[in-house]
Amino acid sequence: MTVPFYVSPEQLMKDRADFARKGISRGRSVLVLQYADGVAFVAENPHRTLHKISELYDRVAFAAVGRYNEYENLRIAGVRLADIRGYSYDRADVTGRGLANAYAQTLGTIFSSGGEKPYEVELFVAELGDSEETDQIYRLTYDGSVADEHRFAVMGGSAEQVADYLRSNYEDALSLSDVVRLGADALGHDSQQARTLTPLELEVAVLDRSRSQPRKFRRISGPRLTALFPEEETPADTGAAGSEATATGSSGAEPTGGEATPSAEEPPASESSD
Repeated sequence: MTVPFYVSPEQLMKDRADFARKGISRGRSVLVLQYADGVAFVAENPHRTLHKISELYDRVAFAAVGRYNEYENLRIAGVRLADIRGYSYDRADVTGRGLANAYAQTLGTIFSSGGEKPYEVELFVAELGDSEETDQIYRLTYDGSVADEHRFAVMGGSAEQVADYLRSNYEDALSLSDVVRLGADALGHDSQQARTLTPLELEVAVLDRSRSQPRKFRRISGPRLTALFPEEETPADTGAAGSEATATGSSGAEPTGGEATPSAEEPPASESSD
């Protein structure tokens, strides 16, 4: 006689949650931050075409961390739902809350189903309001839980360490350049030893309230992203400037120093989980 295999519901849910959390923690962090003109998304992502941040509709954007194939399926489903709802009713009927609820139902069903593994993903759904007070940011976890976030939020990777840095350094009504640099600095503090991330390692996009177009999503990359970071002097230029200062110190002439140029990007290694 075969003895049936039994696992208590509590242990089953715990095992599924541990499995999903481990997969998500292996991904690189994603930040969402409110700034003076809207909502900014900053992610550590060396890939140029495999995006973590995307537009869902006119004033709604999406960001994710975890397994790329899983959150890409969710993104496509969200775009389709938004298009159908906006076409069938009115564009104003497409809201961040409605899309977040749809994602929560999908993730919750997958997590509680015993026939397949849970999705190893976490999501942000953000909607741009007419003012900073009416912006909406929702964080969705692997089990379908929804949290309403304000000011800033972090998911994936070493989220707690990054969030601690933001709590100490975030200020309201930051400019775009300030909020992007803050996001890059925060992502660099995800370990005991701080790193300096370059624009080539970042993916940045915003929901920009100052845009006159109905579609408020704007991706910031290339020279536009590099321009948000102050250029620093190279060691060679610094040494040359110091020598010139010494040589001209008696005459009172002011030294001039050169500026560094960004380094070239190396081809990224492929990953199964971002």
